Amino acid sequence: MTDLTVLVVGSGGREHALALAIAADPGVAALHVAPGNPGTWHSWPSHALDQLDGAAVAALATEIGAALVVIGPEAPLVAGVADAVRAAGIACFGPSAAAARLEGSKQFAKDVMVAAGVPTAASRFCRTPQEVAEALDAYGPPYVVKQDGLAAGKGVIVTTDREQALAHAAACGDVVVEEYLDGPEVSLFVITDGTSGLPLQPAQDFKRVGDGDSGPNTGGMGAYAPLPWAPPGLVDTVMERVVAPTLAEMTRRGTPFAGLLYVGLALTSRGLRVVEFNARFGDPETQVVLPLLASPLGQVLYAAATGRLADVGPLSWRDESAVVVVAAADGYPGTPHTGGAIAGPRLYESADNVHVVHAGTALCDANLVAAGGRVLGVVATGPTLQQARDDAYKAVADLDFPSGFWRGDIAERAAAGLIPPVTTL
Repeated sequence: MTDLTVLVVGSGGREHALALAIAADPGVAALHVAPGNPGTWHSWPSHALDQLDGAAVAALATEIGAALVVIGPEAPLVAGVADAVRAAGIACFGPSAAAARLEGSKQFAKDVMVAAGVPTAASRFCRTPQEVAEALDAYGPPYVVKQDGLAAGKGVIVTTDREQALAHAAACGDVVVEEYLDGPEVSLFVITDGTSGLPLQPAQDFKRVGDGDSGPNTGGMGAYAPLPWAPPGLVDTVMERVVAPTLAEMTRRGTPFAGLLYVGLALTSRGLRVVEFNARFGDPETQVVLPLLASPLGQVLYAAATGRLADVGPLSWRDESAVVVVAAADGYPGTPHTGGAIAGPRLYESADNVHVVHAGTALCDANLVAAGGRVLGVVATGPTLQQARDDAYKAVADLDFPSGFWRGDIAERAAAGLIPPVTTL
């Protein structure tokens, strides 16, 4: 379908990146964002909206004549907003509430993986401090403790400090304790209509807050794509051993997964293992994967939402690399310092191969200020990973954001060829 009117639901960096890519599709006639942020407000019609209110989202989509609704964040998906939109007769890209449990519950995802024969870390579901202590002792350090429910990317701790692991579990309630997985991590997005799946390019993000992967976990401080060290056949192997059996198992359970399946992988010394599933595009990886996509994203998502993904064919890609550096507010991932002023070039308009994605910004008396933990994503593309990295950091240096900070080593080792090629799948 061409002449699409598309509504993107969400207010973060992922939704800004999605809007940029969808708007670039010549088959998209109009794009709306709800509720959006200052970056999207500048470019497209935006609508004040409670993104967790399925009836309100469906009503807005009907009002603007949307043929497709794209739900960005995990919370509306888990809350069933996609179900409400589809019940109104409008195509929606995003899984049902039942299928979104793949992200809404770590234990549910583990159950699906085990039933589907998907390679993943050994784990235990724990409800009590005693169960947590026993699981930690069973697996040993480094300890991996994951909050069972949604935690905005900050419900996971990986530590050698047993007391810290116990304290994290106590603060989370129900948790999954896992064995530690060695090796580099990879994010792979798969667009699916429940039966067919189209993989995007793999990316790698940086979860720790500080250079050299120091400090606590965050929602992601930067990312790059593609991965020069990734083994040949990685995507095909993941589609065969992970995606196909997972989709089949979800269908067997009567809850087919249609939307974006995010596969978080560890390429360990024993072969690939699934770290986690998410039910939506990941942030910040979306910000580097979508600028490299040459296929028309709006039409691809519409095909997935209407069960016609098999008609699309393989996706096409630009022969480039992309890097995003996240500028965060001081205090993140703890209590971020909000209200700090932000200025500089490219905050609203792209310049050549560089653009800025708004993730946690607000307007105060017409001035741009920080309104969250991860505030901006500075994205650059280039003919090489090193060029993209250089250009991203040049643009970061142009920011006037006194109350912000960023990592200085995003994609550094990969660009310098210091990551050994992975050979074990």
